Amino acid sequence: MGTQFGERIRELRAKQNLLLRQLASQLDVDASIISKVERGDRQLKKEQISLLAQVLKADVEELQTLWLADQIYDLIKDEKLANEAMQVVDMKINHKNRKIK
Repeated sequence: MGTQFGERIRELRAKQNLLLRQLASQLDVDASIISKVERGDRQLKKEQISLLAQVLKADVEELQTLWLADQIYDLIKDEKLANEAMQVVDMKINHKNRKIK
């Protein structure tokens, strides 16, 4: 099963009519890495997302969100209490954000 991030990268790359090797060259990585990212077999480094967004003319926050969501999913996908844990995290984040405002 692919990842939301990888699927979005594939969509954006196709929209730009870029080959795997062309995108890889602009990111200074091997084409096999981009292929693995698109299939969900590998993640890019967080630091690479900004450049990726620039190359693909994409919203950096959208890509960062999908990347992070995939990281979280990979961490908790097999946990019995994953949904409950996500609710606790959601409440904690919302509480923190209210304090900041």
